[in-house]
Amino acid sequence: MKTAFRVAERAALPMKKSTPAPSPDAYVTALEGWKREAVERLRAGVLAFPDLEERIKWGHLVYFAHGPVLLIRAEEARVLLGFWRGQRLRDIEPRLKPGGKYEMATMVITEEVASVGIDIAALASQAIALNQSLGDPTDLP
Repeated sequence: MKTAFRVAERAALPMKKSTPAPSPDAYVTALEGWKREAVERLRAGVLAFPDLEERIKWGHLVYFAHGPVLLIRAEEARVLLGFWRGQRLRDIEPRLKPGGKYEMATMVITEEVASVGIDIAALASQAIALNQSLGDPTDLP
């Protein structure tokens, strides 16, 4: 009985919310080690596209062109790279795993695979083109 009470008691506690970074630069600056290096590499590749607008949205980096295109999210033990139309990009990057709303697909980057090449330029270019031709992926009929 005591164990069940303790579990329920912990579950009732509010989740800690972190304050979102005030800017994309601050988001990256707050990272350390391999996660910072991985995010910096991905971000540099993405920022090569002037059509993309970079914002902090939902607490992480999100890039927009005719709606959301991609996200970069650093977590405790991984970096997540996601594309709103990522299911259409799996021929470029088969490590993208489908899931979630829209045509979302994400790729998990861990410290062990952080140095493995990702053709972020090809992915971003195709994702931007999809939004240009198909419109905002969040505008569902």
